[in-house]
Amino acid sequence: MTVWDDLVGQDRVREQLAAAAKDADALVTAVSDGEPLDQGSKMTHAWLFTGPPGSGRSTAARAFAAALQCTSPDRAMGGAPGCGFCDGCHTSLIGTHADVEVIRTDLLSIGVKETRDLVRRAQLSPAVGRWQVIVMEDADRLTEGAGNVLLKAVEEPAPRTVWMLCAPSLEDVLPTIRSRCRHLTLSTPPVEAVADVLIRRDGIDPERAHAAARATQGHIGRARRLATDERARARRAAVLKVPLRVADVGGCLRAAQELIDTSTEDAKQLAEEVDVKETEDLKAALGGVAGGRMPRGTAGAMKELEDKQKRRKTRTQRDSLDLALTELTGFYRDVLALQLGSKLAIANTDVQDSLDRIAESSTPAQTLRRIESVIACREAMDRNVAPLLAVEAMTMALRAG
Repeated sequence: MTVWDDLVGQDRVREQLAAAAKDADALVTAVSDGEPLDQGSKMTHAWLFTGPPGSGRSTAARAFAAALQCTSPDRAMGGAPGCGFCDGCHTSLIGTHADVEVIRTDLLSIGVKETRDLVRRAQLSPAVGRWQVIVMEDADRLTEGAGNVLLKAVEEPAPRTVWMLCAPSLEDVLPTIRSRCRHLTLSTPPVEAVADVLIRRDGIDPERAHAAARATQGHIGRARRLATDERARARRAAVLKVPLRVADVGGCLRAAQELIDTSTEDAKQLAEEVDVKETEDLKAALGGVAGGRMPRGTAGAMKELEDKQKRRKTRTQRDSLDLALTELTGFYRDVLALQLGSKLAIANTDVQDSLDRIAESSTPAQTLRRIESVIACREAMDRNVAPLLAVEAMTMALRAG
């Protein structure tokens, strides 16, 4: 099993990264042997991975990072880096390699302070590996100030440092940064390929794997969660009942409130799992005693942690709502396909009766307006409109058609 095996349905990207990893291996060897560098190398110091949610942007970046750190003896005999078995590959993939830093945020943004810390680390030489690799999974969440800090590091990189930035699209990254990166575009993987991965790697029942892959339209992470988490399946089923519940104003308001309540419960559940442990760990580190007062001078650190937890809760709620809106969009997409007699495969076959009922009682123009109302709700929340107001406006628009 090579490091590329989890890169589903991305053959072109896989070939490009494998070629770059091979050139990177030759480059390090040439430097250590005192040989001149190959000016036509496919390797570069900064990469930008873009693609729709679920396409595997971060998976591709982590696989590339592992290939760069590969220490397989087969390389000396012409083998490609990225064996998946050596210590360099294994520790990179599981997140314990000393020279591979994976940055993901559970907050709304990545600020200047965190970015400066990364830039300082990027100036160091590799400690044990062949490259110093920094994978930023949420480059689209960089604030403008943080982006300007990162720009300097990307413009003048250390000799053995590689930046890998992941974002949904080019427009989500500052033009000055993306112009200095090699760009790779990933596409949504085929449903069959996602189902095959769930069966082969996760041991999921084939029927359930295909149903999950079809329902999520090739989103690998969501498909795995849907196939393995009963709570996720129950939440999705509740969301797909919304189109049948907006027949009157009262139904619209109740449906909106339930969507908000569900997302709030998701955020609360995460807080219960993470916040308590974080707080207790910080108290212990600051010299606090269980049940006693905290030492003087520690209030600032405790307040900073509380603010971080509050921001994380807000993002969790918004992510949960966004997932519900994505599922609603998929529902109306299926309705439109039925109305137009399209040959596109129906994603939500488990609610075929509901799809048929909505398709027969409305027109394609109404369905398009409903899809637009869901998109407008997502855009409103991006502008920090109160979630309940945005969702209520959406459900009322779904009723109007």
